[in-house]
Amino acid sequence: MIITYHTAACFKVQFGDITLAFNPISKKSSTYKPARFGANAALISTEHPDFNGVEQVTYGEKEPFIARGPGEYEVSGVVIRGYLSESQYDGKKRHNTIYVVKLEGMTLCYLGALSEREVPQDAREALEDIDILFTPIGGNGVLDAADAYKLAVSLEPKVIIPMLHNAPGKDGDGITTFLEEGGREKVTSVDKLTLKQKDVAAKEGEIIVLAAQ
Repeated sequence: MIITYHTAACFKVQFGDITLAFNPISKKSSTYKPARFGANAALISTEHPDFNGVEQVTYGEKEPFIARGPGEYEVSGVVIRGYLSESQYDGKKRHNTIYVVKLEGMTLCYLGALSEREVPQDAREALEDIDILFTPIGGNGVLDAADAYKLAVSLEPKVIIPMLHNAPGKDGDGITTFLEEGGREKVTSVDKLTLKQKDVAAKEGEIIVLAAQ
């Protein structure tokens, strides 16, 4: 599995011939520059231009299946479940979907633009044995760094990947605070993250910071 971060809350997750896009940035975003790549599925957590750029991952021969909310989906053998939660992103109350994805023997949990300090009960019951957790840490209507770390620890993932910490003009304090909450002074960011199930099995709450591409 190869995970690439494209700023904001946008991730490309590749495994074999399958590509998943989480919250691709739209051309209508006034804050972030969108990335362009083809995907088999696009998972949209929140209807906002910073997160719903499906047109950006419709590329070449790939026209993605689109998940836009709670429910159960299956795409090319990948099982995706979405759970309703809440976001206050950009100063407005919005629906947010927490996605749980099972692939390559691993479980990914993507919190999207979550603002709640606790996940809803129906989602909580599904969030067991999380291998990789994607969590917002940037404030501005989503979890701030301190609350995000507390929630992440309670979910007991093996790997934690922060997002929504790099809006233009931000000074990076979100990452600093998040690392301090985890008892770490500094973590060197990586351009891409390549993981196999055996790599993840031995980890316990490890924070990995991905550099935006």
